[in-house]
Amino acid sequence: MTTEWTITKAYQGTDAAEVFASLDDVFELEGEVVAADDESATFPYRVGSKRYYVKRYHKTKEFRSYLGMSRIVTEWRNQQKFLRWGLPAARVVAYGQERFLSKTRRGVLITEALENTCDLAQMADQDSPLLKDRAWVRGMLKRLAEVTRDLHSHRFAHNDLKWRNILVTQSRDDPEVYLIDCPAGRSWIWPFLEYRIIKDLACLDKVAKYQFSRTQRLAFYFHYSGHSRLSCKDKRRIRKVLGFFTGRE
Repeated sequence: MTTEWTITKAYQGTDAAEVFASLDDVFELEGEVVAADDESATFPYRVGSKRYYVKRYHKTKEFRSYLGMSRIVTEWRNQQKFLRWGLPAARVVAYGQERFLSKTRRGVLITEALENTCDLAQMADQDSPLLKDRAWVRGMLKRLAEVTRDLHSHRFAHNDLKWRNILVTQSRDDPEVYLIDCPAGRSWIWPFLEYRIIKDLACLDKVAKYQFSRTQRLAFYFHYSGHSRLSCKDKRRIRKVLGFFTGRE
């Protein structure tokens, strides 16, 4: 059994580093779970005046787990990529895994909480008045389009770009957008990249079509593409985006 554990440079020597000192220490922590699936559970944890999110993978599946590329490894690497690329994302505090032979058995990713944010899915479920505020929506969609375009410019697709994986600030002025929870994202080469881009855009539009007008959604695409008019390529892409989940909803 081998254990790998890293506390990122910015957090070394802090109170958080003492609390999150090792993989075993983190698995002994208790907190109210806010998200979970059959592999992982996430809960907030406060150290002093700061809040953190602890995501623990209690098991890993798929063949990649035997190759050092389990979902937890992919997730912490992707989160660090976002930060290196200058994309808005939660800061990584610590991460690591426990392996038996070549297989990842369990792992952890800890990020610093982004205050005054909420995921878009929760805002939609709660019928947030901000989603009816045209000025806020215009600013948020412009920023979301920019972040999505920058992500794709690195030939990278999130592969699960759903509203629940997008955090936005709750202030009415200059809303910021943050990417989270990306264990399935990866880089692609043509022609596979275009399909993944369409999937990302379709995931965003899956809820947007019920929340925003056609004009607002088209404005998002113009910001994303950088075009002021739709080209033939744009029209083909939009048709594919709109039809991506047909028969699957």
